[in-house]
Amino acid sequence: MIDLDAVRADTPGCHDLVFLDSAGSSLPPAPVLREVQAHLQRESEVGGYRAASERADDLAAGYAVFAEFLGCEPHEVAFTDSATRSWLAALDAISLKPGDRVLVTEAEYHSNALALLHLGHQIEPIPSDETGAVDVQALKAMVDERVKLVSLVHVPTNGGLVNPVKEVAEIAHSVGALVLLDACQSIGQLPVDAAGLGVDIVSGTGRKWLRAPRGTGVLVVRDQVGLRPRLIDGTAALWESPDKFTLSPGAKGFELWEYGVAERLGMIAAARYAMSLGIEEIAAAVQERAKLTRSLLSEVPGVTVHDLGSRQCGIVTFDVAGREAEEVRDRLWERGIAVTVSYASSTQYDMTRRGLDKLVRASPHYFVSGEQIARFADALTDV
Repeated sequence: MIDLDAVRADTPGCHDLVFLDSAGSSLPPAPVLREVQAHLQRESEVGGYRAASERADDLAAGYAVFAEFLGCEPHEVAFTDSATRSWLAALDAISLKPGDRVLVTEAEYHSNALALLHLGHQIEPIPSDETGAVDVQALKAMVDERVKLVSLVHVPTNGGLVNPVKEVAEIAHSVGALVLLDACQSIGQLPVDAAGLGVDIVSGTGRKWLRAPRGTGVLVVRDQVGLRPRLIDGTAALWESPDKFTLSPGAKGFELWEYGVAERLGMIAAARYAMSLGIEEIAAAVQERAKLTRSLLSEVPGVTVHDLGSRQCGIVTFDVAGREAEEVRDRLWERGIAVTVSYASSTQYDMTRRGLDKLVRASPHYFVSGEQIARFADALTDV
């Protein structure tokens, strides 16, 4: 069980603010803040190169930390600057030819869909079932040997459902397709086990539920995939002679030489912090808070909750009759409550199918108290 007093003591920002935007960019805990600030201070004293060399062992240890956290091997982990950078790097390494089929879920995120469309790939959304999750039976009927990639969003940006990853992966693999799991909204709030789920590639961010700094991301590329990057720099390969180079082994080839060292150290600290609490305990605490949020919102006149899925997580989406989503967001902010707005442009398949234009999104993490969630519901009553 999460010690609420302890995690709130580690989160100074949660005392004066009812923070319900961890699905956007969460509040880093004190150990992460200390790690980042200390390294920036050291850079100011000795310069970035020497400061980084002093932390070389800690940076190298980060691969094992994330391997344990994400259910893979250390050499299958690459660090990036965002979930999108991770996803694009993986896509760029997948050889897709004319006639190859790419399947996506109706929860597909705009950055992923736009990248595929921009490259000229024809993408086919897998229908959702009656709960809103990807329809496994429909997927079985869709797959054939021409399906080369299944892009699967674990948790959509605009609602609380959790997609059935393992079932989708098994069907995709039955025809030899790769499974690219977008875990942007699940890493840090749900267990994400690449080996256990049977996925080939995982992309994720640090700034959301993991509570790491902005400008951090992670990419897992399993050995069996055999993906190698097309575009490389001095980290991805060793230039041995004027006309000879050797690619770095494993996923390291997907990294770039330049990165924010303080931010990466902060991301490693965030993963350690999450593991010290226990990801199962985190998932239970987040689910409990989201369930309470949905329950209280259902009692507020004029509020409609729009979450889908038989299995739900920490994202709660709703609208208020007669009020624009931005007005609701801004009026809540005036009362010391942070939420955000999710637009159809972020998830066109899903929002268009449901006839939605925009929704208010609340995402309570484990450091949010029940009293704060009640205060949020009371404020909505005023709105």
